Amino acid sequence: MASASAPPFKQDPHKLLVIPGPIEVADEVLFANAHPSMSHVSPDFVPVFGDCIRMIREVLLTKDAQPFLISGSGTLGWDQVAANLVEPGENALVLNTGYFGDSFTDCLETYGARVKQLKAPVGGVVPLADLTAALTAAPKPYKVVTFTHVDTSTGVLSDAAAIAETVRRVSPSTLVVMDAVCSVASEEIRFDDWDLDVVLTASQKGLGAPPGLSVLLASQRAVGVWQARKESGVREGSYYASWSKWLPIMKAYEAGQAAYFATPPVNLIYAFHASLALITGKKSAQFDDSVALPTLSERFALHRAASQRIKSAAFALGLTQLPTDAAHAANGMSALYFPAGVTAADLLPRLGARGVIVAGGLLATHKEKYFRIGHMGVSVVDPRRADVETIVKALEGALKEIEEVKARK
Repeated sequence: MASASAPPFKQDPHKLLVIPGPIEVADEVLFANAHPSMSHVSPDFVPVFGDCIRMIREVLLTKDAQPFLISGSGTLGWDQVAANLVEPGENALVLNTGYFGDSFTDCLETYGARVKQLKAPVGGVVPLADLTAALTAAPKPYKVVTFTHVDTSTGVLSDAAAIAETVRRVSPSTLVVMDAVCSVASEEIRFDDWDLDVVLTASQKGLGAPPGLSVLLASQRAVGVWQARKESGVREGSYYASWSKWLPIMKAYEAGQAAYFATPPVNLIYAFHASLALITGKKSAQFDDSVALPTLSERFALHRAASQRIKSAAFALGLTQLPTDAAHAANGMSALYFPAGVTAADLLPRLGARGVIVAGGLLATHKEKYFRIGHMGVSVVDPRRADVETIVKALEGALKEIEEVKARK
């Protein structure tokens, strides 16, 4: 890590990146990413990796879930679930609130699972009554129920606690799997209290680090299901995503010992360590001691406030959002319909000209109708930044310019 005498590091000026991931990263995180090249079995690196394993438990409010930190994108989490927990021919139930429900389904089917989907209308969530009915009607319990906590394509936030409670009550043996790529560290997640089995995510969104790290936490119940499969002689469906390969690695690093299966992304682990230290309220030498770090509860409150500020400003400008119920709108991003007569080609370049980079639509049926703004991580929690107001002013200015141009025609 950086020494106490290291000079302050500041990123070069650049356009504000507020897509729903990758997001802006803190100067301290980017500086940590520039750590000198280091052996993955170095005595200096081992405790850094071990700290990451311990700190990610703090972020998800769990005491004993097993983290897997593996080089790859969030998509690798789907493969871990499909390869380690669902055997070919077993049944899976997917609650679909957008693009990523379809993708998780595709992944499960690739590994031989038999998948049933419950599809929500665009902007909506799957009613708990429908989930209850599907679980009750199943001839035998589903092996897993999966859902996307925040679907990045729609900005819809599912009620994770209620979904988990329903599954536990109606089908206790079914594993509850949450795709939280776009929600960890921007939405409150209580892994133990909600009795979740798998939460999978990635480094580049609310966790505030560069892309490239797949992050998954598995409950001891889920680990037990995998162990029973292993003991029965059924191999995992993947080599790289196999928990037989990775679990010993994670346990070794957490115990302060080096181990090897495949080379971890060493520099990214240093960056991830710096970001987790910011999130969990710890200090390291490279951090600015004059800046108070928010607690986890304060962090979630800041995300709610930023979300309300941006959405309220958008509504005042005549925009509407994809989520059909405000209670199901994410706090780390906004999915907004273009105003009548405005297209992506009208708005997005004008935002870019004002130094703000947002994302276009992703959901195939609505792709040309909306755009997406990410508001998570350092852009929201660092009091030295004014990113939220920058977004609002850019949106106001761009829409005003579009109106003026159209008025002159």
